Amino acid sequence: MSRTSLLFRILPAAFGALTLAAISAAQDEGCGDCHDVTLAAESVHADLGCLGCHMELDEELHPEEMTADEELCGLCHDAADALAASVHAAASCQDCHGPVHEVPAAADPASPVSPLRQIASCGGCHDEHDLIDGYLTSVHGHALFKSGLVGAPSCARCHGAHDVLPPGDPRSTVSYQHAPETCGECHRFILDDWRELSAHGLRWQRGESGAPTCVTCHGSHEGRESGRAIRRPTERAVRLGFPESCGDCHSGPYGTYRDSFHGKFTDLGFVPSAICSDCHTPHKNLPADDPRSSVHPDALAATCGQCHGEVSAGFLSFDPHSDPRDPERSRAVYSVWLFMTTLLIAVFAFFGLHDLLWLQRLLVGWRRGEWTHLRKKIGRGQDEPWVRRFPRIHVWTHAVIIVTFLVLAATGLPLKFHYAAWAQALTAMPGTVALLRLLHRAAAALTFGYAFLHLGFIVYRGLVRGDAGLFWGWRSLVPNARDLRDLWHNLRYFLYREPTLKLDRWSYWEKFDYFAVFWGVPIIGGSGLVLWFPDFFTRVLPGWALNAAYVIHSDEALLATGFIFVFHFFHTHLRPEIFPFDPVIFTGSMPLSRFREERRLEYERLQASGELAGRLVKAPGEKRLQVLFGRAIVAVTVGVLLAVAIFWSLFHY
Repeated sequence: MSRTSLLFRILPAAFGALTLAAISAAQDEGCGDCHDVTLAAESVHADLGCLGCHMELDEELHPEEMTADEELCGLCHDAADALAASVHAAASCQDCHGPVHEVPAAADPASPVSPLRQIASCGGCHDEHDLIDGYLTSVHGHALFKSGLVGAPSCARCHGAHDVLPPGDPRSTVSYQHAPETCGECHRFILDDWRELSAHGLRWQRGESGAPTCVTCHGSHEGRESGRAIRRPTERAVRLGFPESCGDCHSGPYGTYRDSFHGKFTDLGFVPSAICSDCHTPHKNLPADDPRSSVHPDALAATCGQCHGEVSAGFLSFDPHSDPRDPERSRAVYSVWLFMTTLLIAVFAFFGLHDLLWLQRLLVGWRRGEWTHLRKKIGRGQDEPWVRRFPRIHVWTHAVIIVTFLVLAATGLPLKFHYAAWAQALTAMPGTVALLRLLHRAAAALTFGYAFLHLGFIVYRGLVRGDAGLFWGWRSLVPNARDLRDLWHNLRYFLYREPTLKLDRWSYWEKFDYFAVFWGVPIIGGSGLVLWFPDFFTRVLPGWALNAAYVIHSDEALLATGFIFVFHFFHTHLRPEIFPFDPVIFTGSMPLSRFREERRLEYERLQASGELAGRLVKAPGEKRLQVLFGRAIVAVTVGVLLAVAIFWSLFHY
């Protein structure tokens, strides 16, 4: 601005001020004879006197229409041009500053434009979209009204006083072009970091459209319901919501993060879980190939060490954004995923078809009256002896398996299906996720306990006592050629080509159940241990082993729970001829008549050898059966509900 232009701006204002001062000195003190001038005495304009503003009075109209010309404000206040170009051009000075005779100083807490009262004054017109409510619930509003920090940003601090322009106007203080600088007036150090050490800030400085600025991530004050009010980043809801905000621009990395261990825990409300800004930092997020980046290979030890302490080189090679379906990212992890997916589909497809055929055959048999006489209701079978099939140790082992498996499923499935409404509802209360983790690990420890106990039983009976029947023969659970023949025979029975199968001690589906546990415990348990103690295992394993363990643990859990809650429950409890439950595994015995019908080959063998009489036991009491029935119904109900949750989640992903 030239000196001449500056003089032309200053001189009129100075002249106006001197004129008003002179008029004030000559003010007619007689105004008070008709008008209450006490209001003006408390005004910031008290020294001007009446004639300071009312310089021209029309004697014919006076006193009824004696008014002040608002253009006179411009004689002292150089705001007219800015106001005329702003969104408030149609507003008068009095609309914001109050009645002309009562205008207090802007710094006066009683002023309508003071920081404390400014919010209410602006809210008189700007009540749309919950803007004021959004401000009051923001960190700025809390600082002003709860902490009493009068320097906290209010409306004029961000939007300006008289030169308020729409946010879409590039000249606006809150426009995309100027918002970072406006925020930086208070957050100076953060602005410097963001502008020089952030990919976002560097893009913004280059003028790239769409580069995130402060309001992109932190919001402004668009209302509490919209979730865009500026909140403290450490607040639970804000912290948990940041990954989704990052995902607005980074959809690919957000997808892999959400499927990761960190992302799933965050999705369920576990605040300590790592979010984007924990690894990439909030305002210094540079690309990984930049040596200054927090995720540069040279900086990973410090970044990961914030949560994991001292970590090994193997741990640092872990891929936090692993996509197991992408062979280019990791061929090893992809191979594991392909194997587990193939196994899962094959098992579900085979037993799905197998059990559907079985169910339709049983329903037809029911209509024909083929097996009605076999069904034993609770309290029946008391008038005959029962046959002991399992020793007490196996009964108790199975009871532990039931409890631990249900706990593992109920505490692990919410993490796998973290996106499902039922999982979100289950973990909505703070602290729930931590409790589920504790229960899951406790149940895992018990699982290892019964697995080692059973393995010890096998070693003792088979190797120490030389019981070869545990490894081969009709008493063995090891699959053999007869199981294939039984499967073929049963399929023909399902298709009405052969009579019902005559079973020996173990059926082929029972052997599958047994080896599913024998396979599942080391596989799902071993992968779980790797995930439980990643720092320890990556001292000898590469980082991709963590990614592979995660795939194995997740898919094997789905395979195990899906198989148990659908196929195993059908085989042992939900088949029409044994519904509502089979008491044999809970009592270790079954009625002689049912044993003779269902286990014809074992019955004939025991009868021929004379061992049958030694297996006969007294029938359990009706009260005991009722108690066992109640426990079984609880277990089956929990399992069925979890099965429904599994399939609902799979089809609503």
